[in-house]
Amino acid sequence: MKKISFLSFGHWTPSPQSQTRSAGDALLQSIDLAIAAEELGADGAYFRVHHFARQLASPFPLLAAAGAKTSRIEIGTAVIDMRYENPLYIAEDAGAADLIAGGRLQLGISRGAPEQVIDGWHYFGYSPAEGESDAGMGRRHAEVFLEKTTKLGSLFMSSKPPRFEPSALPGRRPATHESREHPSAVASSRWLMTATAPILAGAAKKRTRSDSSTKIPARSSVAVMLPSLTHSSRS
Repeated sequence: MKKISFLSFGHWTPSPQSQTRSAGDALLQSIDLAIAAEELGADGAYFRVHHFARQLASPFPLLAAAGAKTSRIEIGTAVIDMRYENPLYIAEDAGAADLIAGGRLQLGISRGAPEQVIDGWHYFGYSPAEGESDAGMGRRHAEVFLEKTTKLGSLFMSSKPPRFEPSALPGRRPATHESREHPSAVASSRWLMTATAPILAGAAKKRTRSDSSTKIPARSSVAVMLPSLTHSSRS
């Protein structure tokens, strides 16, 4: 055995017999659990993501808070259902959480599984394209997410931080500063900047994925759990 981690569903119930009676209790206790796990020498703190249930459902505020309160332990998800996610927005959220955690974010994503609500992703504003299954939609969201976080990998670890012309970011000046903190945080900031700029610039053109094996920065990784799309991107 090389590493020991925990996975929490974050169950809560308003029952008087429960010590976790609200969503707030579940979130705050999850942060405490990550802190305690690190103090005991564990290697990872992972959290489930379940919608429409009395469980943890919004991972990135929790991951950011746990990352801010710990210094060594890996933090991540198992797993995020990509049918419910905007792949561009999740790239920003993941980048921000990874910056706060100093490069310790480890994401697990999936195309989804049976759940309590029929077509729950529909209530989040997403629908499969014509002729596409909900699993196919999850795969498509995952592919866009991976493209934005891996295709520009040559810039992530560049010796120079990426610079953008003012015209590429309407109303914004190009980024010229660089974090002087942990090297992985510097790399993650490049990840966030690089992934965000084309989005803000309205880059909607289809691009060919020339190299799906391009690595993402520092110690961060994305584990993709999709039938016919099993991929792990890790440096």
